[in-house]
Amino acid sequence: MNLSLRFARRIRPFVQCELDAAALQEGRGEFTTAFSHLERAHVLGQASTIEHVRVHWAMLCWALRQNVAIEAAGQVWRLSGALLKTWLWVPVGNTGGVSVSGFKPMPISPELQRLIDRARR
Repeated sequence: MNLSLRFARRIRPFVQCELDAAALQEGRGEFTTAFSHLERAHVLGQASTIEHVRVHWAMLCWALRQNVAIEAAGQVWRLSGALLKTWLWVPVGNTGGVSVSGFKPMPISPELQRLIDRARR
């Protein structure tokens, strides 16, 4: 199995955990907290095309449910970028929301970095 497929398979449970946490928080009306879990999922999954696309899809759906037009529009662009460009380059650590440039690398928290490192082994 090639390295990118192995990484995708190994990082998926960690991404899913954050997506599940986002859904739980959104269901409780904690919309900001929900989106922060989506951002964490983005950081974890952005090196895998399938996980990167899944997270941007979740961000788009969140924006549509919350009626946040600017986030929804930005996620449409980011979703297409995730689908077409992940294999070329991603800005490591970028949280994926429209509040930051889609090209800006960002620091990764030690907690998330440990999970990424674990998935890469």
